[in-house]
Amino acid sequence: MKVGLVLSRPPGYSETFLRSKISGLLANGIEVELFVFKQDEAFDLCKVHVAPQLSRFSIVLLFQVLLLFLRSILNFKRLRRFLYLEKQQGVAWIERWKKALVNINILKADLDWLHFGFVTLSVKREFLAEAIGANLSVSFRGFDIAIYALKNPACYTLLWEKVDKVHANSYDLLHRAYELGLHITTPYQIINPSIEIDFFKPKEGKKDTAVLKILTVARLHWKKGFDDTFNALALLKKQGVKFSYSIVGDGTPGFIERLRFSIFELGLTEEVHLLGKKSREEVSALYDSHALYIQYSVSEGFCNAVLEAQLKGLLCIVSDAEGLPENIIHEETGFVVPKCEPTLLAESIKHAINVAPDKICIMKKKAQKRVTEEFNLRQQQQKFVKFYN
Repeated sequence: MKVGLVLSRPPGYSETFLRSKISGLLANGIEVELFVFKQDEAFDLCKVHVAPQLSRFSIVLLFQVLLLFLRSILNFKRLRRFLYLEKQQGVAWIERWKKALVNINILKADLDWLHFGFVTLSVKREFLAEAIGANLSVSFRGFDIAIYALKNPACYTLLWEKVDKVHANSYDLLHRAYELGLHITTPYQIINPSIEIDFFKPKEGKKDTAVLKILTVARLHWKKGFDDTFNALALLKKQGVKFSYSIVGDGTPGFIERLRFSIFELGLTEEVHLLGKKSREEVSALYDSHALYIQYSVSEGFCNAVLEAQLKGLLCIVSDAEGLPENIIHEETGFVVPKCEPTLLAESIKHAINVAPDKICIMKKKAQKRVTEEFNLRQQQQKFVKFYN
């Protein structure tokens, strides 16, 4: 069996979810080839095909189309089928040929499954699997279902007619896809993100501090709910709660400037620290030096960082956005708070501080046990092997 995995670029060093998926499939005798649109660095887990770049100049573009035709002689039936399917959809002839050129590596591939690692990548590529005689599958990860589809109504209408099977990070994302038009009869499998258990082993003997040390590891983006988190912390400061809040992650200069202004306006310059991007080793060390983890996102597919924090022994407070309530079991492995409610978040943090230490210890142990047993890379790999079989 051979799987073609479509991504924007090869997985980086820290993208263990995708790297583990590829390694697991290969270890179980399933061939994997990667189809990407850009490659910044070497990737040696499997064969990588980089899509050709279209020229902006008409004469060069026509030459590229001619070259495509010559390169496709051995796969002319596939090319003809693809162009026909696109024509039936009403796509102009030059756009049909441009699509064929960009996706030529896929059109030449002999695959059993064509899998789009992010469902947004399948938009305007819905006929590729049919053209090459492969099954079509996609992954729902968060942004693609919760946000992109709102900005681009009906963007997946054609996909729902063509897709053979779907993978979702959480049940919440699957149900949102149903609301967007995914057929209830379409086969699916829920495969949650997983982490390297050995790498994020908890450090024994954490010392309590007089100041509550809070941590968040996330991309600096509006959907991560930082404004609500800052407002909640400002309320706690007024109530005399002593804390330090560290944020690990990077973002656009404009958004970072906005965050710094919010921090200043709310009088949190002494308490809130933007640490920027850190290595995995540095993030692991930061987990060890903090007691509370907050992921108060407006939208969140699942969140690996919450899994890491739980395993590292931090008490976690998250919002109820998308997959987070499946990541944290409320009042068993942490606390789930309705999103966009800073007052409720402040109350939850204060409640967590005042919960009896022995109860918090039990909660943390349950969280660590659940992450170890249910969110390890081995079980994730086994589920992906089952997905394609």
